[in-house]
Amino acid sequence: MEKIVSLCKRRGFVFPGSEIYGGLAGTWDLGPMGIGLVDNIKREWLRRFVSSREDMYGVKSSILMNSKIWEASGHINFFVDPMVDCKKCKSRFRADKIDVKNGCSNCGAHDFTEARSFNMMFKTHAGPVEDSSTEVYLRPETAQGMFVNFKNVLDTMRPKLPFGLAQVGRAFRNEITPGNFIFRTREFEQMEVEYFVREQDWKKYFEMWHKEMRAWAEDLGISGVSDREVPEEERAHYSGRTVDIDFDYPFGREELWGLAYRQDFDLSQHSKFSGQELTYHDEETKEKITPHVIEPSFGLERTMLAVLLSAYHEDGDRTVLKLKPKLAPYKVAVFPLVANKPQLVEKAREIFLSLKAGGHNLNPVFDDRGNIGKRYYAQDEIGTPWCVTVDYQTLEDDTVTVRDRDTAEQERVSAKDLETYFVDRLL
Repeated sequence: MEKIVSLCKRRGFVFPGSEIYGGLAGTWDLGPMGIGLVDNIKREWLRRFVSSREDMYGVKSSILMNSKIWEASGHINFFVDPMVDCKKCKSRFRADKIDVKNGCSNCGAHDFTEARSFNMMFKTHAGPVEDSSTEVYLRPETAQGMFVNFKNVLDTMRPKLPFGLAQVGRAFRNEITPGNFIFRTREFEQMEVEYFVREQDWKKYFEMWHKEMRAWAEDLGISGVSDREVPEEERAHYSGRTVDIDFDYPFGREELWGLAYRQDFDLSQHSKFSGQELTYHDEETKEKITPHVIEPSFGLERTMLAVLLSAYHEDGDRTVLKLKPKLAPYKVAVFPLVANKPQLVEKAREIFLSLKAGGHNLNPVFDDRGNIGKRYYAQDEIGTPWCVTVDYQTLEDDTVTVRDRDTAEQERVSAKDLETYFVDRLL
């Protein structure tokens, strides 16, 4: 973990939040490389689970919503963690995340207060007056925004069961003890699906989504995942079945993604609290039914961390992020062999600008800093799959050297064929 945290700071993936002011616990900022990586992860998620399917519809709901939504969903009553205080050092912890017998990590004591409930939603006010009538919450999940838009999508898109709503967006949880880098934070991004099915079909679609999630982990290059069937006493109050897809992080095996059978809890509750009919006219039975829901839920930051950990390799004296090329922030780096030869620099710039204008999401970068060896080292460390070097032979025959990140092998490729060369390898 120390190596990953260091690499992320050094190479512009992740910075501590509010760093120049001493930071703010549980917050992290993405740098240029981090933005590139998470945007590619989101693009792949949307492609795989939304745009390539005929049964999915995207929505984007507000972060602030009517407080009755959280009453209906059970978040006001049930979205709590058990909290204890250490009587010696006064630090606060989640009671289910500490070793009470061996003491807490701050001081080694094992004398704690009685556990008490702590609601994790951030509360604020909408409007200039701060009283109970203006209280609202920063959403702790994206799911409810999809449930409250169920009728809108039904009325406008006329979907047939089974169908799903999908959303990528920010969520906020006032974690008692955020930690383990970007694994547990107070502000994070979720990629979620609410998939509506007939009650009798839920097992079939639960298994379908389970296979899809495992296949996507493999497609992202995430290694070391395993399934954990969550026992009833640990499941959320709405869940009829939950499977956690866990990842072996350096700090232990923890949840990467979750798959839950939410039954008909959410639509039934929102129908009850809003007075609106949230049903589906089943053409098969000619009845109005309340669909049941399968929920595949993905945390973006946890996915990013698992991708980085899976891609991290040390090869002799070089560090290599063996990211899947489609996830790499830069797909191609273009160099002049030496930076003080105008003809080489001009030709390298020409190739760089040509690739940048190509429109195939290669996101090339131009680099003429330092010697060629240091440039290779830097691109290996941020996961750039290919480096193009313009040398003296280029000026003679218009070929360049293409170096592969993972093997360090090089080959000569015609400059005019470069775009096709890389696009073919991205498929």
